[in-house]
Amino acid sequence: MLFKLLKPALFALDSETGHRLAIAGLRALPIRSGSKSADQSGPLAIEVAGVHFPNPVGVAAGFDKDAEVPDALLGLGFGFTEVGSITPRPQAGNPKPRLFRLVEDNAVINRMGFNNAGAAAALERLRARSGRPGVVGINVGANKDSDDRIADYAEMARIMAPFASYLAVNVSSPNTPGLRALQDESALAALVDGVIAARDAVCADSPPPIFLKVAPDLEPADIDAIARIALEKRLGALIVSNTTISRPNLRSHHAGETGGLSGEPLRTLALQRVRDFRKATGGEIPLIGVGGIGSAEHAWERIKAGANLVQLYSAMVYEGPGLGGEIVKGLHQLMRRDGFANIADAVGSE
Repeated sequence: MLFKLLKPALFALDSETGHRLAIAGLRALPIRSGSKSADQSGPLAIEVAGVHFPNPVGVAAGFDKDAEVPDALLGLGFGFTEVGSITPRPQAGNPKPRLFRLVEDNAVINRMGFNNAGAAAALERLRARSGRPGVVGINVGANKDSDDRIADYAEMARIMAPFASYLAVNVSSPNTPGLRALQDESALAALVDGVIAARDAVCADSPPPIFLKVAPDLEPADIDAIARIALEKRLGALIVSNTTISRPNLRSHHAGETGGLSGEPLRTLALQRVRDFRKATGGEIPLIGVGGIGSAEHAWERIKAGANLVQLYSAMVYEGPGLGGEIVKGLHQLMRRDGFANIADAVGSE
């Protein structure tokens, strides 16, 4: 209700300013992590890669880039949140304007470029919340001007692993030149090996699982290669998917902006990629469905297609951060309607 009252004022501002105000508002909330999502044994609880999620609805990376509000988001009813992408050194990102609301399309285009305050600033916040309940994944990236991006990912794994419920390796943003080339089979294998070695060096006991975030703009051969590496390296999960550089029919006057497209127009493509990766991995690797999820029905569709978990971001631009709790409530109803006792049984059931 509060978001609906504030929405006209927020939308009168440019997108990035509106987002910063949303983060400031969440920082002011008197909410503690897990207050609405602590039930580890309810019908929506699910285990993925050894991590217990109280429900399958999470916040995607990009919303809370600098780990400023993970506990506030968890307190709103999300089962988990993913902070970042965080790079070793602070990074200003691409020139502004770089974030655009496509209101007529319920979509967003961004070309942010991994803007963040760097590892040291995020680490200070993550260390301060150490020991609190709640699943907080840490999404790591490489600096744009790095001479060795694989080394950047390894460094981030070493720094962040002790504070992460899981580590998400982001090689699929379209807004850092050359980054998506790391999805190439040989480069990806080397990157994953480096991240695993760095994580294991600092977390000998109970190391956080490694999730890999992939692009939706993949050819069948790319999907098969990524699936092979995920199985070979025993990755914890694949996050399917990042924003798309494709442009389906769009009505907004911002349609021609460069960058990654997210929101409703991505939904069909992202859903298909979940199906593709489910088939390519034989269901052996958990999947996190992202892209165009704006309702409980969308989340349920993604889960039945093979996603163990789902994540939101762009839909919250239009519906507010309370959307997560609404989707959780809706999933309870849809699960009962379709005769499932728990959410895990519904995964891949279509």
